[in-house]
Amino acid sequence: MLGRERGGERIPNEREQRVIELVAQGLKNSEVAQAIGTTEHVVKNYLRTIYDKLGLWNRVELALWYEARRPLKILP
Repeated sequence: MLGRERGGERIPNEREQRVIELVAQGLKNSEVAQAIGTTEHVVKNYLRTIYDKLGLWNRVELALWYEARRPLKILP
């Protein structure tokens, strides 16, 4: 099933993008919650929505998805 069918719009909103970034840095749900000023339960809901939008199953896939889309840093 495609992400559009599963969750509608496939592009994560700003808040979801921040959650993705923090998860990709290796933070636990409780740490993500503290960083964005919410509860762990809300973070779990964000992750379910993000997985659905992107067609992913877990935080490892999410971290790989994020890393594949990060801009490359050019060394001086």
